[in-house]
Amino acid sequence: MTQDYLFHLINIGLQSVQEYLALHVLLCLVPAFFLAGAIASLFSKESVLKYFGADTPKYISYSVAAVSGCLLAVCSCTVLPLFAGIYKRGAGIGPATTFLFSAPAINILAIVYTAKILGYDLGAARAVAAILLSVAIGLIMAAIYERKKVEHNGIKTFNQEKHSHTVQFFMLLLAILIVPEIIQSWVYLALVEIPLIAATVYLAFKWYSEEERKSWMEETWFLVKMIAPLLLVGVFFAGIIVELLPAEIVARYVGGDSVTSYFIASVAAALMYFSTLTEVPIINALTFLGMGQGQALAMLLAGPALSLPNMIVISRVMGMQKGLSYIALVVVVSMISGLAFAYFLI
Repeated sequence: MTQDYLFHLINIGLQSVQEYLALHVLLCLVPAFFLAGAIASLFSKESVLKYFGADTPKYISYSVAAVSGCLLAVCSCTVLPLFAGIYKRGAGIGPATTFLFSAPAINILAIVYTAKILGYDLGAARAVAAILLSVAIGLIMAAIYERKKVEHNGIKTFNQEKHSHTVQFFMLLLAILIVPEIIQSWVYLALVEIPLIAATVYLAFKWYSEEERKSWMEETWFLVKMIAPLLLVGVFFAGIIVELLPAEIVARYVGGDSVTSYFIASVAAALMYFSTLTEVPIINALTFLGMGQGQALAMLLAGPALSLPNMIVISRVMGMQKGLSYIALVVVVSMISGLAFAYFLI
């Protein structure tokens, strides 16, 4: 009986993976991976990171810190060494923590995938909340810990300039990703999508060298190898969660309008380890079981920003007191954001 039930659960998980592959890979993940790979390989990171220096005006450094995750295509893993690097090399704690919170949350893959799976309202709310709250966290951290004027060496960069075509190329790849959401007919979709893909291939050969194209493909393949297996595992277990977890338990603890449910959602997400994108199918499964939209947003914000291993690294880089302050701020602002989102939905 136990063995039969185990096989049943495995079958449920495999069915979830099969359904996911049929619905989301060709027109969602494949273009998103190529887009993220292009950003990571063709966009100059130095041109962004130089704005974190102490000599940069605050309105510029905080603005760049809040949105650079989208341009740098960092995930919750790769943001840690980048954060440690810019913090140790002279960035103020305000812009550094703004970047630390925002970058994983507005990863282009994460935003696109959230919108496709959980809805465009949650996808947009995740992006906007991540940007606004990251600035709030940075300003609070700076107000607490940068009362005295501190001498910084500033961020040193290699002053590498990339092609002027990068933005146009980015927009073309973004169009390939968005068009399937606008055009539902397969015939009309093919008439638009095929020329877009052909133009992308042509311009890739025209604008970029063989070495740059190779770097783009290598970066894309690296992201696929790093993310796709873990994502499929997340989808597999999400299917099993729906089968095993009683809906009334989910509705009781992370459903409804109580402040406690938002706090539980934020803390639970902060303690869990979500590999890039795996939070989406898991949260999707929980919403199917009765978790509220506000609690889902709280988890989408706290989950990528924190995990137990992440907390240890952050505390070692910034120091225990600053690390604990940042962790508490992430949990609180994620909870508040979820509450605000639920209020506007009503």
